[in-house]
Amino acid sequence: MKNYELQRIKIRNSIPPLKGVRGMLLISFLLLFVEMSFAQVSATIDSTSIQIGEEIRYKVQVEADASQIVVFPEGQTFTPLEVIESYKIDTVKKAEILALTKEYALTQFDSGRYVIPQQKVRIGDRVLYTDSLTVEVRDVPVDTTQQKMFEIKPLVDVDASSFNWRAYIWWIIIPVLLLGLIAFFVFRKKKKKKKKEEELPPYERAMLALKRIDESHLLEKESHKEYYSQLSETARRYIDEEVYDHALESTTDELIIRLDEEIKSGSLDLDRQTIEELKNVLKTADMAKFARSKPDVGTAKADRNVIERVITQTKEAIPEPTEEELLADEEYRRIVAEKKRRKKIIIGSLAAVAVVAITLIAFIAIKGYDLVKDTLLGHPTKELAESEWITSAYGAPPVTISTPKVLLRNNFKLTEEQKQVLKGNETFVYGSLLGDFYISVSTVSFNQKTEMDLEKAVEGAIGGMESQGAKNITFKTDKYQTLGGADGLKVYGSMEKENPLSKKMQKGDYFMLNFAEKGGFQQIMVVYNSDDRYAKDIAERIINSVELRNAK
Repeated sequence: MKNYELQRIKIRNSIPPLKGVRGMLLISFLLLFVEMSFAQVSATIDSTSIQIGEEIRYKVQVEADASQIVVFPEGQTFTPLEVIESYKIDTVKKAEILALTKEYALTQFDSGRYVIPQQKVRIGDRVLYTDSLTVEVRDVPVDTTQQKMFEIKPLVDVDASSFNWRAYIWWIIIPVLLLGLIAFFVFRKKKKKKKKEEELPPYERAMLALKRIDESHLLEKESHKEYYSQLSETARRYIDEEVYDHALESTTDELIIRLDEEIKSGSLDLDRQTIEELKNVLKTADMAKFARSKPDVGTAKADRNVIERVITQTKEAIPEPTEEELLADEEYRRIVAEKKRRKKIIIGSLAAVAVVAITLIAFIAIKGYDLVKDTLLGHPTKELAESEWITSAYGAPPVTISTPKVLLRNNFKLTEEQKQVLKGNETFVYGSLLGDFYISVSTVSFNQKTEMDLEKAVEGAIGGMESQGAKNITFKTDKYQTLGGADGLKVYGSMEKENPLSKKMQKGDYFMLNFAEKGGFQQIMVVYNSDDRYAKDIAERIINSVELRNAK
C-alpha cells in the first residue's frame, strides 16, 4: 500500500544553454525536484483476523534516498492495539536507494473489530503516513456441551500466605549469627591483645613499640615523617610514664630542661651525653615531622638505636620503687581502670538511650504518638485491622462478608414450635457483645413464604442486645442497598455495657444490617467500644463488604 510517491526526475547530461532570468529559474526548479528525490512508504499486516491474545506482525517498508534520515514510529502509537515488541530495522541498499523494513509485534486481549491508525514516518524534512488497517479479534470458542461438569469442592483450610517465611528465616538468621560470632571473637581477640599490651610494664611496651617500628619497613617506603613520629612518641611515652608525666605534650626544649632538673635533683641518674643524644634525635624528629626533612637511612637507623639506648639507660637510672609505692601505684591503676570501665558503661548506656529516644521522637513526629504507642505496646483492634482479612459466605441464604477473623458457628437448636415455622436458623460470631469487638451474622429461612417486617426485626434485635446486658440503647434507621442491589435496613446507634474485667459501665457503638432476601431473614451486627480509634474503621469496612449472593 503506497500513500505518497514522488517520481525521481532524471536530468539529461546535456541541457541546452539558457540565457537570462528565465533560464536561471528553470534550472533552479529542476534542481529543487532533484533535491526532493524519491520516497515511498507502505504498511502490511500478516493477518486481518486473529484470536484474543494472538500476535500480529505489522510491517512498515520505506524506500528513500541513501542521504536521507528515516525515523519510524515508536511507542504505543498503534492504540487500540498494544505493542509487544519492536524489532530492529532491516536495511537493503540498491544503488542510491535504501529499502528499509521495520516490524512490530501487536496484540489485543478484547474481542472486537479494531482499526490500526495511520502511522507517521519521517523521511528527511518530510512526514509521510501509512494507510489505516482493520483487524478483527475473535473470542476463543468454548464448547460447553463437551466440558465435563464437576461437583463444587468443599471448603479446605489453607495457609494465610503461600510464602512460608518460617522456612527461610533460619537461612537468614544462621549466617547473620555466624558472622556476628566471628566478628565478636575477632574484636575480642584484638581487645584482649591490646589490653594485654597495656598491662605490660612501660619498658617492655617501649621495646615492643620499637620492634613494630622495625617491622613496619617505613624507611623502605620513604615514610620518614611516620617513622620519626613513632620513634619520638615511643621515647616520650616511656618518659611520660616513668619520669615526667607531661612529656607527651611538652616541646623538645621543655622536655630536655625538665630532664636536666630531674638529674640535678637526684631523681634521675643519667649522664649529660645521653640527654644530648636524646635531644638531637628529638630535634631530627621535629624536622622530619614539620619541615619534611628526610635523613638518610643510616642516620635514621642510628637514631632508632639511640632511642633504645636512652630508654634502657633511663630505666636503669630510675631508683627501684619501694613496696609502699608499688602498692599505691597498683591501687591507683585499679581505680583508674575502674573509672574507665564505668565511664564506658555510662557512655554506652547514654548512647543507646539517645538512639532509642531519637528514633521514637522521629516516629512520633511522622506517625503520631498514638500509633507509635499502640505499635510498641500492642492494641487488640489495631492487630485486627492489620491482620489478613478473610472473605467467606455464612448461613442460608448465604451472606458474603469480609472479616479480620473467621466467624465461628454458634450452635442453636430449634424447638418443636420453631421447627413448624423455621426451616433453619444459623448464627456465626466473633468475640462477645460485652467485649472490645463483636461480630455476628445470623440467617433465618422459613418453611413457607413469609413477608418479613424489618422494622419489627429491629425491635427484636434491640431486645436481644438488652438480654445480653446492654443498656440505654439508642438507634437510628436508614434504608440501605448493597453494591449487588440487595435492599435492607441499616440500624446504628450507641449503648452502655458493663466491662467484664473492670465491672465499670463503658459506652459502645454498633452497626446493624437487616435484609429479607430469598424468603429468609439476614442480620449482620458489629459492636465496638466508642473510645477505640481503630474499631470504627474496621466496623465500616465489615459493613461495606456485606453482599447477598444472587441479589438483583
